[in-house]
Amino acid sequence: MKSHSAPSTLLLALVFALTCAGTTGLTVWAADTKPGKAKKAAAEKSAEKTPAAFEAPATPLAIKIDGKSINRDAPDRVSYAHIVKRTAASVVYVYSTKTVRAPDFSQFFNDPMLRRFFNIPGAPDDDEPDAAPAPRNRGNNNNRKNNSPTPRNNPPTARNRAPDQTQQGLGSGVVITADGYVLTNNHVVEGADDVRVSLGDSNKRYEAKVVGRDPGADLAVLKIEATGLTPATFADSDQLLVGDVVLAIGNPFGVGQSVSRGIVSALGRGMGMGVFEDFIQTDAAINPGNSGGALLDTDGRLIGINSAILSRSGGFAGVGFAIPANLVRSVAEQLVNTGRVERGFLGVRPQPLDEALTAQFGTEKGALLSEVTENSPAEKAGLKAGDVIVKINGTEIREPRHLTLTVSQFAPGTEVTIDYLRDGMPRTAKAKLARRDDEASAKDDEPAPKKDEGILNGVGVGEITAEIRSQMKIPERVKGVIVTSIDPETPAAKQDLREGDVIEELDRKPLTDVDRAVKLSEEIKGPKFLMRVWRNGRSSYLAIDESK
Repeated sequence: MKSHSAPSTLLLALVFALTCAGTTGLTVWAADTKPGKAKKAAAEKSAEKTPAAFEAPATPLAIKIDGKSINRDAPDRVSYAHIVKRTAASVVYVYSTKTVRAPDFSQFFNDPMLRRFFNIPGAPDDDEPDAAPAPRNRGNNNNRKNNSPTPRNNPPTARNRAPDQTQQGLGSGVVITADGYVLTNNHVVEGADDVRVSLGDSNKRYEAKVVGRDPGADLAVLKIEATGLTPATFADSDQLLVGDVVLAIGNPFGVGQSVSRGIVSALGRGMGMGVFEDFIQTDAAINPGNSGGALLDTDGRLIGINSAILSRSGGFAGVGFAIPANLVRSVAEQLVNTGRVERGFLGVRPQPLDEALTAQFGTEKGALLSEVTENSPAEKAGLKAGDVIVKINGTEIREPRHLTLTVSQFAPGTEVTIDYLRDGMPRTAKAKLARRDDEASAKDDEPAPKKDEGILNGVGVGEITAEIRSQMKIPERVKGVIVTSIDPETPAAKQDLREGDVIEELDRKPLTDVDRAVKLSEEIKGPKFLMRVWRNGRSSYLAIDESK
């Protein structure tokens, strides 16, 4: 490691690239009838704030629940007609309309050269490119309106702007109370000016009020003025196993209520479409229009809300996703009873354990903490960057997304027991969860990088001066040294260390200045070691292998 005193005029250009990771040719589609509409990324708010006009219901929402075990001993049925007949009335059609304002081309048509090219009235004369058009007075008072020069900045007109468009969407929904509460996907009703619900084969459409939406889980609750409806009965979705038979009911392509059969293909899927994902994957046919419809077990109990499909064409490809009933029920009860969804917040930024990090931290499962938020429940509980959380209240944590989901399912104020590893040794801590808010969402979800002897050959570092800290927007809490130069052929560069990175730790030892960085780089035995790096507002670990 080379020591460079960083000049005060250090200019580092940072290039930010937003990339989409996925399987080539595959697209995740929201299962509604808005072609090309995919779910918004995790950048949306996890739950809407309580509307000013929200009024709590006279009695709390009461959802029918049947917690008995899933029936796996019965022989495969020849027909599911009696199950469908009993449950079909619980599934409804959801219609939404949205007015989309057409683009304003007034500035486009006010370009002088463009107006002349297309011979648009008001184009400047050829000899005077910037002049206003000459008056066209034919000696008739009826043409007075042509006597004044055409303004350079014309207001929008019908010529410049196309008429507003009305977009129509069609999805499905599930009745959850006899007095008119209906569940659907958030993406079915998001941004809609008008939402209506149709029951079964009836041509009558009920005007629906959006009681509340939770974009983070892609759920919404509607209310229609109707009584005597047939509510769905919820099953315990935690009992599901891969291979269980399921039925999907909805309105695919708007053709009318349809039923398909399949099995549970996988559990705990995350597709990167939202913050709180714990999808049930199924091969039951799910198509556009099925969004918000029911996924049932063979006893007709609701085990999920159909939400998305993975497809090359946008149609059925045998890979559909549903939101588990237990998550649905929790969100619905909060939206109806309080108008918002409150989730627990721990205050950590986790990152996955790849093969190299697994070797360093000695575990394949868990969430590696690359950063702990100041004054957060995690910090108060004694957690530090470099710890690996393996359990929350006895629930095994598989990876970072699972940690976020597990913590979010606890109410704010809940005290949880955290099992974690530090330097390979098991430890336990207790944390009282705070309330998750917008700022917390941003910090808590993103998975989170001389011919010298020792490690980090070819890497030059400098002190973080006040000017550099200001230019690079490096928070005061971030301590270490800044990378001023790096040989692109070095292992560190090939394993993602960059100029402008702040090295906070070497092999879990904190850096305070350049002298300590150089000293540690000489003392640490390679060729494999850990480095904690701050970049673009977040910290993460890099596993460097200089033998490569």
